[in-house]
Amino acid sequence: MKISNCPARKSFIVALVLASLCLGNFGGLTARGQFVQGGKRDAAAGKSGAQTTSATDAKIKVPGAPLTKFGARLDKLSPDLAQQLVRSVSNKKIFRVICQFNAPAGSGVQAVYTHSRVRVNYAFQNSSLVSAEMPASDVFELTRFAEISYITPDREVRTLGHVSATTGADLVRTQATGGLDGTGIGIAVLDSGIKRSHKSFRDGRSTDSDVRVVAEEDFVNYGNASDQYGHGTHVASLAGGNGRIANAAYVGIAPNANIVNLRVLDNEGRGSVSSVLRALDWVMANRTLYNIRVVNMSLGMPAVDSYKNDPVCLAVRRLVDAGIVVVAAAGNDGKSDDGQKVYGQIHSPGIEPSAITVGATNTFGTNERGDDGVATYSSRGPTRGSYVDAAGERHFDNLIKPELVAPGNKLIGAQAEGECPASQEDCGAKNYLLTRNPQMEAGVSADDSRAMMFMSGTSMAAPQVAGAAALLLQVNPRLTPNLIKTILMYTAQPLSGFNMFEQGAGQLNIEGAVRLAKLVRRDLTNTTPLGAPLLAGAVPTPRTTIAGHTFTWAQGVVLNYSFATGLDLITDYQRIYDLGVIISDGVIISDGVIISDNILRRNPAFLGDGVIISDNILTSDGGMLGSGTPYIAVGVIISDGVIISDGLLRDDGVIISDGVIISDVLLKALRTMADGDRTSYAPVVFDTGEDYRGY
Repeated sequence: MKISNCPARKSFIVALVLASLCLGNFGGLTARGQFVQGGKRDAAAGKSGAQTTSATDAKIKVPGAPLTKFGARLDKLSPDLAQQLVRSVSNKKIFRVICQFNAPAGSGVQAVYTHSRVRVNYAFQNSSLVSAEMPASDVFELTRFAEISYITPDREVRTLGHVSATTGADLVRTQATGGLDGTGIGIAVLDSGIKRSHKSFRDGRSTDSDVRVVAEEDFVNYGNASDQYGHGTHVASLAGGNGRIANAAYVGIAPNANIVNLRVLDNEGRGSVSSVLRALDWVMANRTLYNIRVVNMSLGMPAVDSYKNDPVCLAVRRLVDAGIVVVAAAGNDGKSDDGQKVYGQIHSPGIEPSAITVGATNTFGTNERGDDGVATYSSRGPTRGSYVDAAGERHFDNLIKPELVAPGNKLIGAQAEGECPASQEDCGAKNYLLTRNPQMEAGVSADDSRAMMFMSGTSMAAPQVAGAAALLLQVNPRLTPNLIKTILMYTAQPLSGFNMFEQGAGQLNIEGAVRLAKLVRRDLTNTTPLGAPLLAGAVPTPRTTIAGHTFTWAQGVVLNYSFATGLDLITDYQRIYDLGVIISDGVIISDGVIISDNILRRNPAFLGDGVIISDNILTSDGGMLGSGTPYIAVGVIISDGVIISDGLLRDDGVIISDGVIISDVLLKALRTMADGDRTSYAPVVFDTGEDYRGY
């Protein structure tokens, strides 16, 4: 909901919006929406309007100023925002912030929001968040109220920047009536917009010319959802582009899925957290109307805050709890400028446990997968979002991410145009990326509506997983997001020589995933008991052959700090497949243990006794999950950064928290999108200009 800033109405409107926002949503909040203190939820602290004080305030240290000077609760502030505020409290600088509420706004909070230098930009209808602009003094004042859980900056968001054959999608096309192609499933793409006139987005199964972009919304105030930047069109075509061009050489994974175009990035690929939150809010409100079952987020922002406090992560969790699969790109910061491996650079929202986070592989242009490896630029875990507790101690999340990897190097997809005159839809103008990187031009067709371009990055890998999720939902609409994540990981191909921080469970295998998804019962609910039969047929053979190369499935799932294996993961219903939980709820961390055996224990309320939990993170030998050599012990991961610290050198790389500047991050992202790994790639297939429908 946009907020009017007319002076005569401001006090009344702000009070009304804040009250209705919280009163309308607080009653349905789970523990994730309650009061936060030091990263832990405190349900007893949410009395409306009460100011909070703490004897520990003086212990919280932020470089540059003592906390007591401002009387603020800095443990309610994102660390990077806190540092900016203490340096600016005496000047007139205005900060764009996002406040998280855990209770209706009391009179004290409402008074702050009506101060003369405070501008309320947006109140989110499906979450207890408010986007606003205000000086440091007002931000500090808000931290003292109990109904304010956490405040983050409205950070900048950036893009992270032969597919159907090598992923196994071609092998499953005939496994559904009319073709397994995503028909009826809505995929929401949050990106720089989509060129809807591109032939890739026409109806993929009929002779008419209906556009499958069924809805469009602009959240960056350009007045339209077109794509002058060039990123979103390419991303959408990898998820759901049809095969009309070049005899289906560039067909997407789900070529007849409905596409929902949500523009959150401007003409130069920039956006804001508040724009992304507005788009996610829109998805929640319109998910039934457009049957949105999958959201793709090939974008990211620095993962400064713990996923427990990051507002985008909280919004993602709400969507997943509502039954929507959210796929996020891992990021393109897997190496430093001198080529050294870098760990700890997973971006938000890829740090959110409920999302499927995707890294990139290099296929070297072949459909056969025996030579595939993780792309050098693909961001590696562990996640390094953090929170500061009331004693001033920083705690890192240190989760294993990504869960999966998929092809992402030098992929050809749909090309958007640059800005055209209002009277012209196709004018031949180059988009922002092509103008600055002419080597990205693929030369497939001279027809603007059929033109294609190269692009590399985890942004290209993520939409393939989003398309795969659409196929699984077409073949079995009752699958929950957690079941889809489990199926994709269980059937993935572990890549030899790469550890779990690099590849998660392994590389996307759509053939195996569809084969397993078809067997899952259609009558499962949140009341299905632990241990009930999961499959309606015989256990599938855990091997897949693609382009003559046969590989073994991972046969396991990655958890927050380790991994689990066991046939019971697919034969018996596990309560981690429910809505409203995350897969890692199936594991208990032993109290008081830092480094020892049996740190992680199976949670008997969520996992059956046939599921085995590992205490090590491994480097794969190409066999099933658990087959390989130990890379690092779980105890090191859960030590809150005491042992895994920034700048620590592993035998193959260095750990640096996301948000720590190691180079010009923007320049690096653009280099990755334009050039990727400079290795061999699939040859260009030229278009004849005739539509092909035989895919």
